[in-house]
Order: sequence, then structure tokens, then C-alpha cells
Amino acid sequence: MVSQPTKPQRKPNLIIFLPDQQRADTIACYGGKKVHAPNLNKLAAESVVFERAYVTHPVCTPSRSSLMTGTWPHINGCTRNSVPLDRRFRVFAEMIDDKDYHTAYLGKWHLGDDGPARRGFHEWISTEERGDYTDFLLSKGVTPDQKDGAFSELAISNLPVELSRPKFLEKHACEFIEKHFRDPFILVVAFVEPHSPYNGPLNDEHPLSEIDLDPTATLPESENIPLRYRLMREWQQARAMQDRQRLPHQFFFGVTPDEYRSIKQRYLGLVTLVDQSIGAILGCLERFGLSDSTIAAHTSDHGDSLGAHHLFAKEVMFEEAARVPFLIRLPGQKRSKTVPHPVSHIDFVPTLLDLLGQPRQPQCAGKSLLPVNHEEALPESIFIEWAPNRTKIKKGTSLAPRRMIKRAIDESTRTVVSFDGWKLCLRDKDLNELYHLNVDPLETHNLYADREYASVISRYTDEIHRWQESANDKLKL
Repeated sequence: MVSQPTKPQRKPNLIIFLPDQQRADTIACYGGKKVHAPNLNKLAAESVVFERAYVTHPVCTPSRSSLMTGTWPHINGCTRNSVPLDRRFRVFAEMIDDKDYHTAYLGKWHLGDDGPARRGFHEWISTEERGDYTDFLLSKGVTPDQKDGAFSELAISNLPVELSRPKFLEKHACEFIEKHFRDPFILVVAFVEPHSPYNGPLNDEHPLSEIDLDPTATLPESENIPLRYRLMREWQQARAMQDRQRLPHQFFFGVTPDEYRSIKQRYLGLVTLVDQSIGAILGCLERFGLSDSTIAAHTSDHGDSLGAHHLFAKEVMFEEAARVPFLIRLPGQKRSKTVPHPVSHIDFVPTLLDLLGQPRQPQCAGKSLLPVNHEEALPESIFIEWAPNRTKIKKGTSLAPRRMIKRAIDESTRTVVSFDGWKLCLRDKDLNELYHLNVDPLETHNLYADREYASVISRYTDEIHRWQESANDKLKL
């Protein structure tokens, strides 16, 4: 009797969900139990949950450069927004040495005009200005509000659910899965939401009475923070006063607790909008019997202050902006597992390559987190960087002399977050910070000037300097 040949094991698929500006605490496992995100909650309940995941740089392009290449922004050159990624640095799809995989990138790229289709991805559905999403809206008879035939972010935010970007990406993701379900694939779905403008079709999804503000949103404004942060805060508050008159129901920033609460309500509506599309895409995997053969990863390029410390958006080292959700569901996984110590996005690409059975790439600065998941590695400190970006200043500001303001907005930061809860931010041109997150998770007490903590500062300053040397970082601190 001739035995039947064994069926070859299917290579795992990979799907990456990458919303823009999603805070960690918008998912129940990170404390967001009131947020309407049932699909992300279900995914988290079946995933490895990295409880304290940090970006490499808290702004879009630099963070995305690390997520796609496994390199630090100071190395790849993407140290501020809208800088094209140098072609010398290969992106994740170009590192896959397996021609069986079909690859697609859907949504926001933000790493240059070339787009992912010229960087190893076989397909790209663009939500960039005048891209595929613009064509979709025109085909539906929507009239552009811009003279050049484009749609503003505000106009897009006022569209109904069926014309929204998440719904558009959901449709294309499900079409891709249906087309390639017989073969291994890699699919990135990069949502623009819940990025500002804080407005969308589900603004009233969460009752205003259930919106919890960050405690620091109602505390007195701290002055013991970097001047750059105070300049940001002043400009955002001035902008909020203007928005009250121009856009009374759709302002970008707020001043009062009621305004903070309204903005957060609308932001959470965008989280739900993304969650609904993620649920539909995961449903497509189930329909085609692919759930148990697909790695599903979810993270974000940075968070959003949402009124915490009286700030909005990103660009700061506070937890609300620098810490993000990070979930990985392994094939066949049905239970969650929590990794409690800090991890970094610098390890994102090496981890995915390891999961796909691909060799480690010399380009990557980080390492696979699989040993961490298997509890085979000791927890380590992680590092975050900041390079000068375009900081907006209130006209006629009196917060500091012009010379000090220019110096502050040109500051660079290097931050270490230790496994035992210390967070040290060293700057070349502005105020340094030290927080003990285990005792002060809200980061309300900057301990840097307290002599009692001189030994802690010395220890973690040495750690930052050792990391700089290993990462070829020339910044003088």
C-alpha cells in the first residue's frame, strides 16, 4: 500500500494593521474599557500584548521609517515629517527572500512620493492626496473642496461611513484576501484615522458622559517641562480660540475640560470606525479559513496627548504620545499573553522576519521579540529619539526671549525607559526630565533637579551614551 504524501505546511500569511495616532489606552487590555472597540479587544484577547511598547520617534514619518526598515531615524535620515526614505534603506517587503509571497500596502505611506509599490510591494492602494481614494470619491460624485481638485482633511472627515477611508481600505483588503487566499501573502492596512481633524461619522458613538479625561488635563498647567512643550501648548490654545469662531463643532484643539472631552469623544469615534473595518477584514480571513494560518499585528506610529498635560497630538516624550498599542496574534493562538516590560518599535521588523522564517537582516538595529515572548530574554531598557521638527509658535509669544525660543524649538532629545520604571529625557538645548513611572505614571513630578536622584540620572545618562555609541548617534548631550 502506497502512503499518501503529506500535505506541505502552508507558509503563514501576515497582516499588519497600522492606524495613525492611536493611543494605547483605546483598547481594553490597556485600560480603555469604555472604548467601543470590540474587534481590537477580541484580537488582543488572542494575542501577545506588549504592555509597554514605545515608538522610536513620536511623529509620523520618522516612526514609520523605523516600522518599515528596522533602522533608527537618525540613521535613515527621516528625522522629521515628509522626508522621503532614502532608497539605500530597504523596507520590510524588500527583505522577504521568498517569491511565493504576494505583498500589498493599502493606505497611508508618508515616506516619499515613490510609494510602497516601488519598494517591494506588488500592490499599493493609496489614500494620499489625489490618489486612489480621491478617484473613489470622484467616482461616487463627491465634489472636491480644493481648487486643485483635491479633498481637504476636513471635507473627508465629514463624509458618511460608506465613503470613509477605513471603509475604502476594508473593501480593498477583503478583495486582496479573496484574490490571494490560496497563496501566502503579506498585507499592510495603514489607516489615516484616528489622526486629527478630530471629526468623523461616528462622533456621537460614545456618550459624552462616559468620556474620561486624563487627570493631567484638569491639573494646573506645569511649568517644569521643556520650553518647547510650553510653546506648543500656548500655540494650540491660541489656535483653539480661533477654531471656536471658525469651526465651532470641529475644532482641532481645546482649552477647557468640556472642549477636551468633546474632542476625545470624536477621537474615540474614529477609533471605533477603524475597529469596525479591522473586524470586517478579520472576518474575511475567517471566511476563507485563514485565521489559523495568519499572523496578525496591530500597532500605531505614535499616540495622541488628547489634552493630557494640556497638550494635543504627538511630538512629546510623555506616555500618551510615545507609548502605543502593540499586539501580535500568532497562527492558531486563542489566548492572550502579556509582556509587561518595555519594548521598542526598533524590534518590529526583526520580529516579523523571525515569525516568517526569514533571516535576520544586517540593516536592522533591533532584534526579534520572540525570545521575549518565550521568556528566554532578560528585559532591557528602550530608547526614543527626537530631532527638530516644525514647531509652531504663537505670534508675539512672551514665554521666553527670542534667542531662547529659537534654541528650544531646535532641541533634540534622547530618552531611555528602563525596565524598572525610570524615564530620563536628555536634551541638547532645553530642560531635561526624569520621571519614576512606577510611582508617578502621569509624569507630573519632574525629578531631574532633585539631588536625591543624582545617582539615577548618572546611571541612565551612561545608558543613553552607551546606546548612542552602539547606534552611531552623534548627538552631543
